[in-house]
Amino acid sequence: MAQHFEVVTMGRVGVDLYPLQDNVGLEDVQTFSKSVGGSAGNVAIAAAKHGRRTALISRTGPDAFGRFVHRALREMNVDDVYITEVADLLTPVTFCEMYPPDHFPLLFYRLPIAPDLVIRPDELDLTAIADADIFWATVTGLSAEPSRSAHHAAWTARARRPLTVLDLDYRPMFWSDPQTASAQVRAALPHVTVAIGNKEECEIAVGETEPRRAARALLDAGVELAIVKQGPKGVLGMTKDQVVEVPPTPVAVVNGLGAGDSFGGAVCHGLLSGWDLETILRFGNAAGAIVATRRECSTAMPTTAEVQALIAEVAHA
Repeated sequence: MAQHFEVVTMGRVGVDLYPLQDNVGLEDVQTFSKSVGGSAGNVAIAAAKHGRRTALISRTGPDAFGRFVHRALREMNVDDVYITEVADLLTPVTFCEMYPPDHFPLLFYRLPIAPDLVIRPDELDLTAIADADIFWATVTGLSAEPSRSAHHAAWTARARRPLTVLDLDYRPMFWSDPQTASAQVRAALPHVTVAIGNKEECEIAVGETEPRRAARALLDAGVELAIVKQGPKGVLGMTKDQVVEVPPTPVAVVNGLGAGDSFGGAVCHGLLSGWDLETILRFGNAAGAIVATRRECSTAMPTTAEVQALIAEVAHA
C-alpha cells in the first residue's frame, strides 16, 4: 500500500556550499557552509517545518554528498524513500557568491547531467503521487529526458487533482534556449492547477511580465490559481473570481536565494490549512522574508510560529 503524504515534491536536490564572506568572488572566499539544497528539496523542507508530512522524489550519486543529502533530509523530517542513486553520476554541488542585498550569482556543478534529471517514469510511485494532497514539480525537471517524461507520467496519474503545483523555476543555464523552455512549460500548464513564478519566469511560461496580464495568461492556459512573485513589490495571486495583491515584508537581506522556496513551502501549508488567498500570500511573504535574513537556505526555513511572529511584528510596527 502506498504511503500517504500531504506534500510530495519532485526535482532538484544536491549540496549547497555558501561562502561565509560577503562581497568577494569565489576565488577569494576562504570558508563555506554546507547544507542540502535544490529547489524541490528546499520546498519539501520548508513544508515539513510547518508540520506537513512530506516526501521528495529525486536522485543522487552514490557518493558522500548523496549520503549527506539523505541524512540531512531525514533530520529535517522529509521522507527520502523516493530518492534513488544513479551509479555513474555525482550528486550536484552548487556554489554562490554573496553581494547583499540583491546579487547572489550561482555556479552549478551538474555535468554531464544531474541525477535529478535521470528520474525515470518506471520508478515513480504513481499511487503516492496521485494520493498526495499537494504534488509540487518544477520547470527544471522538464529540461531533459527521462525527467520530462517522468513529470508527465506523474501529472497523468494526478489527472488534474486540485493542488497540482508547477513552480515556474526557470534557470537559463539548464536549457539550450528560452524557446525550448517556453514550449515545454506551455505543454505542462494544462496538466497543473497552480502555477507560481516571478515576472521573468512568467515571461518564459506565457510571454508576459506585467503581473496581472501574466496571471491572467496562466489562468487562460488552464491553471486555477496563479501566483506572481514581484520581489520588493510584493506578490499577486489570481483565480477566476479574485485578484489579491499583498505588499512585501520588509527585512534586511543577507541572502535572497532561499526566499522563494520558503514562500513555496509556506504556500503549501496555507493551502492545506484552507486559508483564504490573502492570508496564504501574507504568510508566504513573511516566510520568504525570514529566510532572506539568513545565510543558508534549507536550514534557514522557519517554523509556523516564527512566521506568525513576524507577521504580528510588522502589523504592529
